[in-house]
Amino acid sequence: MSATDTVPDSERRGLIGALPEPLRPLASLMRLDRPIGNWLLYWPCAWSIALAGVDGRWPLFAWLGLGAFAMRSAGCVYNDIVDRDLDRRVARTRLRPLASGRTNLRTAWTLAIALCLIGLVVLLQLSRAAQLAALASIVPVAAYPFTKRITWWPQAWLGLVFSWGAIVGWPAVTGSLAAPALWLWAGSIAWVIGYDTLYAIQDIEDDALVGVKSSARRLGRHAAAGVALFYALALIGWAAAIHSVDPRPIALLALLPAAIHLAGQAIRADPADPLGALALFRSNRTCGLLVFFAMVAIGLSQ
Repeated sequence: MSATDTVPDSERRGLIGALPEPLRPLASLMRLDRPIGNWLLYWPCAWSIALAGVDGRWPLFAWLGLGAFAMRSAGCVYNDIVDRDLDRRVARTRLRPLASGRTNLRTAWTLAIALCLIGLVVLLQLSRAAQLAALASIVPVAAYPFTKRITWWPQAWLGLVFSWGAIVGWPAVTGSLAAPALWLWAGSIAWVIGYDTLYAIQDIEDDALVGVKSSARRLGRHAAAGVALFYALALIGWAAAIHSVDPRPIALLALLPAAIHLAGQAIRADPADPLGALALFRSNRTCGLLVFFAMVAIGLSQ
């Protein structure tokens, strides 16, 4: 394989392509060309802050946004460290910097630690309860890359860790954890399982060849129905969170735009259409925004 063959197109254009060449593999490790992951990690944080009622603590949105960026980037680097051998065997991932040999483990670990230090700066801005909640995520996050080797439902584990912001944002505002945050977390876990099942559809064939497990493989031709079920559970969790703050039935109407959006995703999901599934996955950035508007409306009405 020539040197040119080991460099993905994403490093020749766009944001990464504009960087000096030595920095491009590091930017690829962080997935700077794929900000969707930052948004998906950030939205549960923002929902929780908004539903709690920010009460003059608007800077929390920015701090947790920085934290989501740093920790998602660190998570991507760590994932590539753990999966470097598997990545070499999958067409979509074989050109990642570690898998292709364009960077080394020492550099990757240094980058991951530097990003975690940014996360530490964010952590120090939070209340003690929020700090403890955030620190409790370390072990589940570290375990995630290994779950695809032992369970058909690594998406459920991803749901646990990618939704953790819901149980950090609330105590960051109120100083303690409460039922609305737990309901938000539960709803977000179901949401993550749904959208990551869509994402996993693009890798079904390669995953089968290398023995990687996923909800998309387990559900097979029923993947679309599975996505619909998990989205329905997500809406139930979010509705319970809203109800625990504002018990008026009319308050639940705030979720209607998000419900319509998710229903559209479920209707269009097709296990035989990987590109379509990827587009639906990416549209969850919009879903997150719609849920955010709902939580802001409820939070500001209290």
